[in-house]
Amino acid sequence: MKFHEPADDVRTPRAQAGSSPQHLLTTLLGEYLDSAEADLPSMAVIAMLREFGVSEPSARATLSRLVKRGLIAARGNRRPPVYHLTPQAIAKHRSRMQHFLNFGAHPAPWTGEWLLASFSLPSSGQASRHALRRSLSALGFVGLYDSVWIRPGSDAAPVKEALRALLHHVEGARWSVLHARFDEETGPHGPAAAYDLTALASAYSSFVQRYAELRVAARNGEVDGARALVARTSAMDSWRKFADVDPDLPAHLLPKPWPRQEARETFLDIHTMLGSLAQARLVEVTTPHWPEASSWITHFQASRNPSRPEPTGGRPLVG
Repeated sequence: MKFHEPADDVRTPRAQAGSSPQHLLTTLLGEYLDSAEADLPSMAVIAMLREFGVSEPSARATLSRLVKRGLIAARGNRRPPVYHLTPQAIAKHRSRMQHFLNFGAHPAPWTGEWLLASFSLPSSGQASRHALRRSLSALGFVGLYDSVWIRPGSDAAPVKEALRALLHHVEGARWSVLHARFDEETGPHGPAAAYDLTALASAYSSFVQRYAELRVAARNGEVDGARALVARTSAMDSWRKFADVDPDLPAHLLPKPWPRQEARETFLDIHTMLGSLAQARLVEVTTPHWPEASSWITHFQASRNPSRPEPTGGRPLVG
């Protein structure tokens, strides 16, 4: 993967099956609020999450947890509480939104170069072995053999840092990071065999099927604001997982046909056509608790030929 999150103290909730209230609120704030200056009353957040069936006690607990994670901060000691996005969270949201919305737009440049990480740990280092595998997976690596992990590309710095941080205290640990080229990329012993591309293709096809009816309804203007907000958020939550798990391999290593482009077009249609409706619904449900809502709530708009996605209908994206 090409994307690396900024190094700061903001910890986003881990993605999981379904959407936890924390993950859901993080998605909503990233999609529809793009300013650290906005004063966001707690009751407005509760109203947002109520659209997704989240109870008030759960919404309040979610706010507390996101404060601890550094995504939002309380504005003074007001009662009822008022929150704002932190500048670090704004920067992370923008970077993540750009990554999600641009993913799959253009083929990744291919030089034939792979990164290879190899390690050897003593038998007593089982806990470190599990932690290392999790870290390598998060960096887009996949196991080629037991202790040999690969990913396309040439940026070795992040994996070097991860290996050093995890293994420097493990006595007897050895590791190397190499740049490699394979004589046979597509064969049963080449790097492509390390990926479950059949399962990934199936997941893309399932995405297309899952959202086909919604896509038609959106095109026909048959989706109201309440449904648009929930459905658009669901589509984004589903699409963003692909941007994190698809290794973005060069075309000659992919099965034919490859369904990612159809999935991207499905996502773009839904995300684009339902954006204004979803934004309007959020303004509608939060205005009774937040009279300035219409001045701050916005939405990001993807581009078919993206250079940078922009939020529309609210505060402009700056910087």
